[in-house]
Formats: sequence, structure tokens, C-alpha cells
Amino acid sequence: QAQLVESGGGLVQSGGSLRLSCVASGSIFSIYNMAWYRQAPGKQRELVASLTSGGSTTYADSVKGRFTISRDNAKNTVYLQMNSLKPEDTAVYYCNAHKTFQKAYWGQGTQVTVSS
Repeated sequence: QAQLVESGGGLVQSGGSLRLSCVASGSIFSIYNMAWYRQAPGKQRELVASLTSGGSTTYADSVKGRFTISRDNAKNTVYLQMNSLKPEDTAVYYCNAHKTFQKAYWGQGTQVTVSS
């Protein structure tokens, strides 16, 4: 079993920055792919950014150039640096760990609110 615990959410003005952190317990971190998803009220959960165990990254078009996903294997932590935040980035952000043919894990979510 593994657990993912997010932190770093909050209220920020448009144009501001936040860094989300996700600490993974258990032995999965170094071999699992990690990702950040978000879900805004009334909308489906969407992929924001992903980072494979090999270091490859993908980003949603809406966040390219503004968000950066990274990981620190020594700390079992994945980060999402969010710059130039916009009101449309307001959502609950979820950390995800996944690997083909293996169970996926989710964190409890952290709220990000961007005021205009």
C-alpha cells in the first residue's frame, strides 16, 4: 500500500505563484509515474502534468509554459510549480501515482483558488 499527501494549496491573486507538493509513502515512488490532476466545480477531472519514472514530462496545453512538474526521489516527493496563475486554474488539485497493470493511487486533494 501507498499513500499520497498533497500540500501547498491556497488562495493567490491572478499572476501569482504556488508550489504544490505530494509526498508518497511506501515503496512505489521511484518506480511509479507521477501526475497532477485538477477538478474544477462542475467539471471533469483533467490531467495537468505528468512525469514518468524515467523523467519524461507532459503538460496540458492550458498550463504549458506556466507550470512545471518535478520530483525528488530522495524525498519521495513530486512538485508542481505553478506560475502566472489565472482564475481558470482554480480547482482541487490531486496527486496521482500510476504504473501500467498496477493499482493507481490518489491523494486527498488540495484546493487552489486564484482571485481576479
